[in-house]
Amino acid sequence: MSRSPGRKQENHKISRELFVLTYGALVAQLCKDYEKDEDVNACLDSMGYSIGIRLIDDFLARSAVKKCRSYSETADMIAQVAFKMYLGVTPSVSCNSARGNEFSLILDKNPLVDFVEELPAERASLCYCNLLCGVIRGALEMVHLAAEVSFLQDRLKGDAVTEIGITFLRKPEDRKHRR
Repeated sequence: MSRSPGRKQENHKISRELFVLTYGALVAQLCKDYEKDEDVNACLDSMGYSIGIRLIDDFLARSAVKKCRSYSETADMIAQVAFKMYLGVTPSVSCNSARGNEFSLILDKNPLVDFVEELPAERASLCYCNLLCGVIRGALEMVHLAAEVSFLQDRLKGDAVTEIGITFLRKPEDRKHRR
């Protein structure tokens, strides 16, 4: 039997939609379980961190990328390869510091919020996609790069774009192995 050429793309879209809807249900359940937005944000970050420390193995195996030599290369790799591979979007990258250790990933379209119109007024401090910050932080930690990752702007909160900030915590020369 032959398959129609568009079949694989159709299955990918269904899987993506199912993932986005399931993620929305997860966030909704966490909002019911926790009264404070900070607790929901911490739970999403923790879940993302656990995903990130496992996802890095899949990323390295499937992407066949070479070792990044700078924080700039690492930020570009996250945006151009990882986001494209797992979320189907490619954020733009900008460097936010003269030291070269702070970067922003700017998403014009965030696939995790496809079915979300706005956050309820009583959930104004909720960081709906905080799972992404945990994933990035966990994956970076597994390749020995300590980083702080947080949302700087969020379309769900009325900002023009969604912006994720990544601050690498050590100087590149600190990453060398000590004997």
